[in-house]
Amino acid sequence: MLPAAAAHAFVADLDALALGADDEHHLFRVLRLRPGEAVTVGDGAGRWRSCRVAKGGGGLEAAGEITTEPRAEPSVAVAFGITKGERPEWVVQKLTELGVDEIVPMTTRHAVVKWDADKARRAHERLQDVARSAAMQARLAWLPVVRPMTAFADLLAGDLGAGAALAHPGGGPVSLDRPTVLIGPEGGWSADELAVAPALVDLGPTNLRAETAAVAVGVRLCVLRANHPQHEAE
Repeated sequence: MLPAAAAHAFVADLDALALGADDEHHLFRVLRLRPGEAVTVGDGAGRWRSCRVAKGGGGLEAAGEITTEPRAEPSVAVAFGITKGERPEWVVQKLTELGVDEIVPMTTRHAVVKWDADKARRAHERLQDVARSAAMQARLAWLPVVRPMTAFADLLAGDLGAGAALAHPGGGPVSLDRPTVLIGPEGGWSADELAVAPALVDLGPTNLRAETAAVAVGVRLCVLRANHPQHEAE
C-alpha cells in the first residue's frame, strides 16, 4: 500500500521524475501543491517511490527509495458490452478505482452501440486516459490493462476465455475460479452466446443496468480476492 501523500502521479522514469504536461498542470495548477509537499510517483507496473515538491516548485525530487508493490493475485477482469454516451468511461473509472486488473469493452450480438474502427481507436485512447486518471486518484501502483474493443467470440477464444463466465440469471455465485466476468448489453445475451458460455454467474434478483452490473461484479471479485488465503499470506 502506498503511503499517504498529497497526490500520486505516473512517470516513465522513476529516477528522472519528469512529469507529463497534463500531470504537471494537475499537480501545480489544479491541486496547487507547494514546495515540500509529499507526492508518490509510480511507473504503472508496480514500482513507486516517495517524492516531494522541489524547493523551486514545478518539479519533484526523490524522498525515498524505489519500492515494488506485488500485484494482487489472482488477476481479475471485467468485460462489458459497450453502452451509449459517457457510460463506458464511468465503468472504466470505477473498475480502475476498485483495482480490477483488466477491463475489456466488448461488442455483442444485441449491442445497440456500434463503433467503427476510427471511433474504436479514439475510444480506446480515451478509456486508457480515464483509467490512468482514476489510478492516480485511487493511489494505485499498478495501472489496469484497458484492452481495445473486443468481439465476444474473440474474447472467449483468447487468453481470458478459459477463466470466463457470463453474468446471467440462474448462474452460480461469482467466484475466483472464474476471475473474468462478461457483462452483456441491456438487450441481454443472444441464444448463440449463451450456448457457448463457459459458465454463468448470477448477480442477484434485480435487473441491473449494464454499467451497474459491471461495477457490482468488479466489487465482488476484488473483495473475494482481498479475502483470498493467498492474499492474506502475502
